[in-house]
Amino acid sequence: MSFAKNKKAFHDYEILDTYEAGIVLNGDEVKSIKANQANLKGSYIDVEEQPGRSGPILVPYLNEAHISRYKHSSRQTFEPARKRQILLNRKETTKIASEISQKGTTCVPLELYPKGGLIKLKIGICRGKKLHDKRADLKKKQQQRDIQRQLKRY
Repeated sequence: MSFAKNKKAFHDYEILDTYEAGIVLNGDEVKSIKANQANLKGSYIDVEEQPGRSGPILVPYLNEAHISRYKHSSRQTFEPARKRQILLNRKETTKIASEISQKGTTCVPLELYPKGGLIKLKIGICRGKKLHDKRADLKKKQQQRDIQRQLKRY
């Protein structure tokens, strides 16, 4: 079961690596996500440097993810597409930051899903597909559907 899935990312990008991350949310946002009112289309992950005691700290953020306002919320100010902090360990954050800094790669959220009472975010390091790659993938999917259809008949 998943609350939101970024189907467009699987179409537009070749997924090189995936990570599971936590996400910092308000109570209203959690209720809204559990009511399936989240949209990951067009969102991306960005890593920013923030000052720390022993030097700069890398902090990943989820940008442009749209989580609708919960209908029973009493909160007056609500930003549906605000920046939300992602919770990863330091090793994963530095690895993602180095991958993003390379030309042609990006980091996008793939899925929001529940795990043990928490909401987790599956993120992927991706490289953009060319048009001919997209066509080849669509052709392969169609062939698999045809094969499954034929096997079902017999």
